[in-house]
Amino acid sequence: MDRRKPKKNELSAEEQYQEDIRRVKLPRGNQTLGILEQRVGGSRTIVRCLDGKTRNCRIPGRLKRRLWVREGDIVLIEPWEHGGDEKGDLVFKYKPTQVSFLKSKGYLDKIQEADEF
Repeated sequence: MDRRKPKKNELSAEEQYQEDIRRVKLPRGNQTLGILEQRVGGSRTIVRCLDGKTRNCRIPGRLKRRLWVREGDIVLIEPWEHGGDEKGDLVFKYKPTQVSFLKSKGYLDKIQEADEF
């Protein structure tokens, strides 16, 4: 019999699901959502944003070792002030439960339009 006391940071699957949905980071200011299309190397990626632009985004140094991304991930982008139509910073990567929450709330409606072409 395993009668060990659960640790504070151990959550059940349902609690983890609720935690993910409760803390969904939404775009603020000039931030936009996007789909990671290609990893270029050297912490650089090509992201197709929901505003219709394709940006060469970098992962900032503070997130470089914590943020692991793959093609097809939904990410939050912050365009640069200078050259913002072509470049930006990758700020956050959404988990699958968070992506389903964003779709249900209508934030990702333009993704289906973007997937068509």
